[in-house]
Amino acid sequence: MKSKTIRKKLIEDKLSLITDSINEISDNLPSDFEDFKKLGLIKDGIYKKIEFAIENIIDICNIINSDLRLGVPEAEDDIFNNLESKKLFDKKVINLIKEMKSFRNILVHKYGKINDEEAFENISKGINDFEIILNEIEKIIN
Repeated sequence: MKSKTIRKKLIEDKLSLITDSINEISDNLPSDFEDFKKLGLIKDGIYKKIEFAIENIIDICNIINSDLRLGVPEAEDDIFNNLESKKLFDKKVINLIKEMKSFRNILVHKYGKINDEEAFENISKGINDFEIILNEIEKIIN
């Protein structure tokens, strides 16, 4: 039987990309909505960076699920459920990831109809959630 190993370098590279994206968002995110809605292309860039960071978190979850052979998912949420049931992530972290995934879906599929005020609130309140998730991922790979 082949041993269960995690592609640590791949995950570390993705963690670095996420960190870079979150830092760029933090550097460019104004403190109030009125300034945010005036950002134009910078606002669009913030949306793309958030989408990219969330997508990389989902990719990392998929890599962990696959590398540790936690089960073949029929749907993306099965990956998160596998990670929770095997006690790799607690329910709080899984819920944060699921909320991020939902927000990413809004950004991807309803781009022309995004409620900028809601998006600004989600990004402002949720930016620190990335650190919680990244810390949990680092525990798994170390």
